[in-house]
Amino acid sequence: MNPHRLIKAIHLLLAALLLPAWFASAADSLKGTRKPNIIFILADDVGLGETSYTGADKFKTPNIDALAKTGTIFDTCYSMPLCGPSRCTLLTGRYPFRTGLNTNHSAKAIEPGKEIMIPTVLKKAGYVTAAAGKWGQMNLGPAEWGFDESVSARNGQYRGTSYVLNGKNTRMPEDKYMPDLMHEFVADFMNRHKDQPFFIYYPLIHVHIPILPTPDSKPDADKDQLYADNIAYMDKLVAKLMAELDRLKLRDNTLVVFAGDNGSIRSPGYTPVKGRLLSGHKASLTEGGSRVPMFVTWPGTTPAGTVNHDLVDFTDFFTTFAELADAPLPPGVAIDGRSFLPQIKGEKGKPREWVYVELDGKSYACDRHWKLTNTGEFLDLEDAPFVEKAVPADTTDPKAIAARTRLQAVLTEHPAAPGDGTTRGGGKRPAKAKAGEED
Repeated sequence: MNPHRLIKAIHLLLAALLLPAWFASAADSLKGTRKPNIIFILADDVGLGETSYTGADKFKTPNIDALAKTGTIFDTCYSMPLCGPSRCTLLTGRYPFRTGLNTNHSAKAIEPGKEIMIPTVLKKAGYVTAAAGKWGQMNLGPAEWGFDESVSARNGQYRGTSYVLNGKNTRMPEDKYMPDLMHEFVADFMNRHKDQPFFIYYPLIHVHIPILPTPDSKPDADKDQLYADNIAYMDKLVAKLMAELDRLKLRDNTLVVFAGDNGSIRSPGYTPVKGRLLSGHKASLTEGGSRVPMFVTWPGTTPAGTVNHDLVDFTDFFTTFAELADAPLPPGVAIDGRSFLPQIKGEKGKPREWVYVELDGKSYACDRHWKLTNTGEFLDLEDAPFVEKAVPADTTDPKAIAARTRLQAVLTEHPAAPGDGTTRGGGKRPAKAKAGEED
């Protein structure tokens, strides 16, 4: 055979043998660079006293605790102290004084023509998006706010006659437990979209009132046991979600965030932490009302078993997820959040110097040591979240005087929306909310 033909034949043979392996390697490389999935687990009315990884004395959350150990705990994360304002702040990246949604009765203050939520931003970066769980105290439904798929139910609807699936009322099977249905939706969504980046907003129904028996509750369980049962079932659902991620081999390319939406609805005496009582609870402008459990986990990216003390507030998720997805922020919109993606990766980043919290005309700004309210209360947080010690008006402590000046500047730049019983969207607040509605 002609030597040149022989050499050409050998090249062709080598190409036939090696190219498939090269393409497989290239495909693996592309998979490795695919944008990460994002799952945000928002636990309803779960404060620092309901998760054992934060030191809760009465309740055990072994699966959540184990998950927290795989990532980084952010121990000074602040939400708004009530469901509606907290969720709106999270999804828009904007404080209540900007959106007007500053109570659970001001839902109509927001509409898609005025506000932009996280899914709309992430979809422009190639993400498919879903919402599954509680959807309330915000105008319209998930679809109108940009979610591709959704399943939702009202406050505390553990069982019922119907739920909303992709915008349509759907009959609820009599023997079905709503939280299980939500989990099945999330698992199905991940299975169908495992080959493309996805964002899942998963606002759990637990542990909002009314506190009802779970499928694991004993028939003779009293109200205290039922509350513990609901926390245990929430913990169980988190474990099932992570097991599904592992089964789909998506865990290493998924950022998972777990947070409470506000403090506990229960009194501090019911939710002690490491033998001490928290300062306040849900719906109060206190540490117990707004300082919530929060951690992130992303194997291979987030340092495992670490605690970060940087301040984080609920506006920060919007900017963090946008940066992670390489998605541009909406132009002409004042976004209050500061990305903490560097801290998620174990880097120093640029931590915020203060957080801002607002509810129904009242507000405060705080740093890690001092807190100032818009009614003039100045508090020392050295022993927070257990004690908020009033600082005398005539203090001569130079650190306190300087801190008050700094925080007053924040409050001046962030004027709380009116708390006069009206909403920017129009309409009067109901004279009396139905049981559980205010929460």
